[in-house]
Amino acid sequence: MSLLALLPPFRSGAGARRRARETELPVHVGGAIYGATANTPARVLGFDQALIGVCIALLSFGIVMVYSASIAMPESPRFAQFPPTYFLLRHVLWIGISLVVALAVFQVRMDWWQRVARAMFVLSLVLLAIVLIPHVGTMVNGSRRWLGLGPLRVQPSEIAKLTVLLYASDYMVRKMDVKERFFRAVLPMAVAIGVVGSLLLAQPDMGAFLVIAVIAMSILFLGGVNARMFFLIAAILVVAFALMIWSSPWRRDRIFAYLDPFSTEHALGRGYQLSHALIAIGRGGLFGVGLGRGIEKLNWLPEAHTDFLLAVIGEEFGLIGLLCVIFLFFWLTRRIIMIGRQAIALDRIYSGLVAQAIGLWLGFQAFINIGVNLGALPTKGLTLPFMSYGGSAILLNIVAIAIVMRVDAENRQLMRGGRV
Repeated sequence: MSLLALLPPFRSGAGARRRARETELPVHVGGAIYGATANTPARVLGFDQALIGVCIALLSFGIVMVYSASIAMPESPRFAQFPPTYFLLRHVLWIGISLVVALAVFQVRMDWWQRVARAMFVLSLVLLAIVLIPHVGTMVNGSRRWLGLGPLRVQPSEIAKLTVLLYASDYMVRKMDVKERFFRAVLPMAVAIGVVGSLLLAQPDMGAFLVIAVIAMSILFLGGVNARMFFLIAAILVVAFALMIWSSPWRRDRIFAYLDPFSTEHALGRGYQLSHALIAIGRGGLFGVGLGRGIEKLNWLPEAHTDFLLAVIGEEFGLIGLLCVIFLFFWLTRRIIMIGRQAIALDRIYSGLVAQAIGLWLGFQAFINIGVNLGALPTKGLTLPFMSYGGSAILLNIVAIAIVMRVDAENRQLMRGGRV
């Protein structure tokens, strides 16, 4: 017997890696196939640094612009008792709270969200009902949308956006086997969304209802509901919103004001905000007048730090600044949807639906806010995600991103050949 026969078989590094690749799960990422190998790019094995970077950029720019838009508000008698940094400090406080909550949310597995989705949906219904109780819900500008929690105020409609998304995704996963049947698959969820809509319209908050309806419709579409059924529901929603607008005189006035905001009839009434937002954007030109040098925020443009923050950006940073913000939201929406598609490719349907619906939610709300500020859409009370002043909205936006990051982390864990 030769000496070589007594030695243990030699395994080259290349051979071991080749055998490891044969036993691992291949996953498509950006057109390439990856398993958990030594040659796997860091962007597959780590977290999505670009997504985090875009969110931080939007939050940071939002902090600067909220301060710029609100610094002159104490000059108004309504806010005379507040210091110039009042809204800035509250905005930063909410972002700090949101980041802490997001870190906790990131630790929660997606299967837990699926288990509690129905309970959270019921809880959001309770909150939407409580806010309508006199002396419990806080009324601002004629709308009862907030619940007071000491020095802070919470808006249940923002919570409802996330809970409806989680519930609808769970519902579609449970109804995959009957998604071709209208009464068994779609009608029960339509009733649930109708209840949410009724509570929101009682506040009134038609903007939030519109966003929630789009979230539910997107999940139906992504879940593979029959095309004829989907377009039938879409048509019913369009007719329902048209009837709601036509039956409400003040909503009709908003539509007419949007069509001609500079007319004598509307310039000092329903079209006042929009006309001054367009003046601000027009003053900005290509490069803007410079940070802090805008004049429309000097108590000419109402809600400049919330719904019309983009108009202040347009005045101070011009068309270039607006295009940068639009690009960031486009990239963010596209990246989140890609993460959702990756989850579905890994047979994680619930996680995929949740991530894609979050992308469509943030993208659609940004689209509506941008359209309103540019005069392309009627005025709605919707904030610009991650940027506008608003505690509950910022909290839920950041929590939604934490859930997307959890979906992405679980995707990457499966790509490494591990288990979630």
